[in-house]
Amino acid sequence: MKDRWVLVGVAGALSFVAMLDMNIVNVALADIAEGLHVSAATAQWAALGYQLPVVALLLPVGRWLDGAGTRPALLAATAGFALCSALAALSPWAAWLIAARIGQGACGAVLFVLMPVLAIRAVRPAARARAMSVPATLGPLGAVTGPAVGGLLLDHLGWRWVFLVKIPFCLLALVVAWKAMPADGALRVPDRRALADALAVAGGLAALLLALTLGSAEPPWFLLAAAAVPPLWWWLRGPGGRPVTGVLRATGLFRAHGAVLTLAAGFAAMHYVVALHLQRDDGVSATATGLTVLAFPLGMALAGPLGGRLADRYGLRRVAVTGASLTAAGLLLLIPLGDGWSPPDVAWRLALAGVGMGLNGGPTQALVMGAAPAERTATVGSTVQVARSLGFTFGPALATVAWALAGSGDGARAGLTLAAVAACLAVPLLALPGRRDAAVPERTTDTVST
Repeated sequence: MKDRWVLVGVAGALSFVAMLDMNIVNVALADIAEGLHVSAATAQWAALGYQLPVVALLLPVGRWLDGAGTRPALLAATAGFALCSALAALSPWAAWLIAARIGQGACGAVLFVLMPVLAIRAVRPAARARAMSVPATLGPLGAVTGPAVGGLLLDHLGWRWVFLVKIPFCLLALVVAWKAMPADGALRVPDRRALADALAVAGGLAALLLALTLGSAEPPWFLLAAAAVPPLWWWLRGPGGRPVTGVLRATGLFRAHGAVLTLAAGFAAMHYVVALHLQRDDGVSATATGLTVLAFPLGMALAGPLGGRLADRYGLRRVAVTGASLTAAGLLLLIPLGDGWSPPDVAWRLALAGVGMGLNGGPTQALVMGAAPAERTATVGSTVQVARSLGFTFGPALATVAWALAGSGDGARAGLTLAAVAACLAVPLLALPGRRDAAVPERTTDTVST
């Protein structure tokens, strides 16, 4: 098999764009509310309209894509993502914008599932960790650079460019994928049972995401999480959910998914607490705060490619555990954060945690995807993305609760302690092999070929 690194590049670029969209719109909400003459609560749906379908549709999309061609799915989702971005930029009123964002989120869910599948199928087993490190690194980088990119666009071009900026990347990815990807099947129409499963999962995960997102500001919203239990339980006990839990149980990947969730929660909680503390408690300017927190993605970007190379040589689990340990160490060193700390004091600790995340991302994802049966790669890809998305949502919500319970004086320390504990949990989850760890090889040269 010949390695097709150009397709790995497509996976990385689309991961960056899809994750960029998670955060870039948040900084534009005030301008959107003013431009479309709506309330701040209505404008917030420009962000939620994308985030809800992305998370809610991941699992149904994964099951659907296991029986569909990768090439037509990628082309359709990328084209739809670009089209909905253009429609959002042209919005004359709020309802138009929200509808465009919902469509964009549905396309984004397909892209999130396809990216690890595309990367792992594009290369030989011996190069899987290097390939997986590309989307695993560029995706989170898109998330953390979103506010900075959005701020620049707002200051110089206006809020509509927050949506337009992603279109050139999508068009380039379309051209490359059209030329480089071989034909591998066609799209299929979901049957009635698949649609019922999709509605159940989407409804349950959407209720959970709304509860976590809105409950951090208004605690009564947390009660909405109870509404997520019945549809998700019905799905898990039915023919739609049993294959998903079955493949995770058979391959011993529940712990790896737990590590993905806890690391994402620790990262998101840390990012939220550090930025809030520097600006609100220490009076650091927005520019200095932005430069300080960029130490994390810088460390991640530098270590990501290295993590893939080391894992291909020394083993996936060993490098993944090392990365998780460094991230946990960086977050533990942040716990004493106080008023006497300068931005450089914070930055080097963030950089250490970022290096750990960079080393961990590709090997962990290759560990999970390499253990998936060939006919279930999209399903496993979707479960990893659900774990990561829930972690990104749980982190800030729990940090907000911890901050409020500890009070203003110790709030930042409580939030950072929570972030560090979450990251520390990932270390044993990755280090201890699963019940069926024989299906999850230590070396990429022995992984199951797709």
